[in-house]
Amino acid sequence: MKNGIDVSRHQLTIDWTAVKNSGIEFAIIKAGGSDDGFYEDSTFQRNYAGAKGAGLAVGAYYIVGSKCISREDGIADAKRFLKIIEGKQFDYPVYIDLETTSTWDKVGATDACIGFCQTMEQAGYYCGIYASDVYGFADRLDISRLAAFDKWVAGYGSKPQYVKTYGVWQKSDAGRVSGITEKVDLDESYMDYPSIIKGKGLNGFKKPEPAQQAQPVKKKIEVILEINDHKYSGLLEEL
Repeated sequence: MKNGIDVSRHQLTIDWTAVKNSGIEFAIIKAGGSDDGFYEDSTFQRNYAGAKGAGLAVGAYYIVGSKCISREDGIADAKRFLKIIEGKQFDYPVYIDLETTSTWDKVGATDACIGFCQTMEQAGYYCGIYASDVYGFADRLDISRLAAFDKWVAGYGSKPQYVKTYGVWQKSDAGRVSGITEKVDLDESYMDYPSIIKGKGLNGFKKPEPAQQAQPVKKKIEVILEINDHKYSGLLEEL
C-alpha cells in the first residue's frame, strides 16, 4: 500500500518537497474538466512540474460535467483531456472523474465513461474511473458494464462496500499534509502502477526493449586420435 493525495487549484501553492518528506508517495493532479465550460486547471502545469521534481509518482484526472451522458460526449472529453496532458508522463493512471451527472442518466453516463476510457486507451494511456462508492458507482453508473476499467473509489470513514475491486481508495477529503495549507484529499493505492505502466510503455513512457537472450556457451574439448599408428589432435566444438 502507498499513501497519496489528489490536488487541484483549491490547494493553492504547494510545497512539493515538504509533501514528499511527509511520507506521501504519489499525487493525482487535476488536469481540467467540462463541469464549468471546458478548461485546464489553473495549477495543473505547476503541480505536475512540482510533484515530478520532488520525486513523486504522478497521475491525472479530468472531471466531466452533467451533460457528459453519451458515448460521443465521453469521447469528446477524452480528446480534450489528451490535449491538456500531451507530452507528459504519468506513473499512475489517468482518470475520468464522474460525479455531476443525474441519476436519471445512468445508462448515458456509463456509455460516456466507456467511450472516454476506450479513447484514452487507444491513445496509449492506462485509464480508470473515479467516482464515489455509492453516490457514483451505485447511483450514477452501471458498474456491471465497467469491469474492464480500473477504479478509484471515494468513501470516507470506511473502505468501499459497493465497489468490490479497486486500485485506489480516496479515504478522506479533509486531510492535512505538510507543504499544503488547505485541506486535501487522502488516498491509498494497492497496485504497483509505476511498474505496470512503464512495463507496458503507457502514459507517455516508451516500452522497454526486450532483453536479448544470452547465447549458450558451446563447450570445446581437445582430442587426440590415433589411426593406423598416426596421431591427430584438434578441438571439437559442441553443436
